[in-house]
Parts: sequence; C-alpha cells; structure tokens
Amino acid sequence: MLTRNREETVSHKILVVDDDILVLEALQQLLTSAGYEVRIATRGREALDILDQEHFDLLILDVVMPKMTGYDVCKEVRKRDAMSKVKIIMLTAKTEPRDVSIEEKYDCNLYLTKPIDPGRLKELVRDTLEDPTQ
Repeated sequence: MLTRNREETVSHKILVVDDDILVLEALQQLLTSAGYEVRIATRGREALDILDQEHFDLLILDVVMPKMTGYDVCKEVRKRDAMSKVKIIMLTAKTEPRDVSIEEKYDCNLYLTKPIDPGRLKELVRDTLEDPTQ
C-alpha cells in the first residue's frame, strides 16, 4: 500500500485597510470564506504598525482615509526593503481620469473602483496572488 504525505494548503495572508468598518467586515468575510487569512486595520498608521510585526502576501488599501491615505501607505510600504515586493490592490470610489495611472505612479498591482462585484474581487485577488510576474 502506497502512502502519501498529505500536503498542507498554505493560506495567503491579506491585510485590508479601510476606515469604513462595514467595508472591512464585508471584505474580511468575503476573503475569509475564500480561504484567506485576513487581518484588518482602520487607519494607515495602524496598518504600518501591523506590517512591522507580520508578513502579508497582499494589501488591500482604501485610498481615501483620514490622516494617512492609501497612497501614503503604499508609498511607505514600497520604501521598506522587507515589504517592497508585497502585492497591493488599491480599492477606491475615485474614478477621475487623473487616477487612471495610479498603478504606475504608486507601484501597486491593481487599482479598482468601488463598487466591485464580490465574485470579481475574489477572482482578482486570486489572480494577483498567483501571478509570479507581479
């Protein structure tokens, strides 16, 4: 009889940062149900403090937050050697034309506008995490 070692599924860790607690709870539930380990933060500074202590595979940042925007968090993350390659999705209600080149300007992987279909968001998260070129 042949025995196999059972492979463990490694769950990706995601940090979601948004000042709207209802959005945080919805994203946490959606991503947790998809098998991801999810932490949340309501402020940019809080997110950076968490990032100083834990490794994450993906950050989902709301752009418009008080005191420290998602852009500010993204720039700060990219300055840090240990986190310079973490994947980042910016999620925002901003849709003005000047925001279109945000991915290049802030070196994020995706820039998505709200509202977004939950199924589509799960798909984009999966694709971002699994794409070795990003």
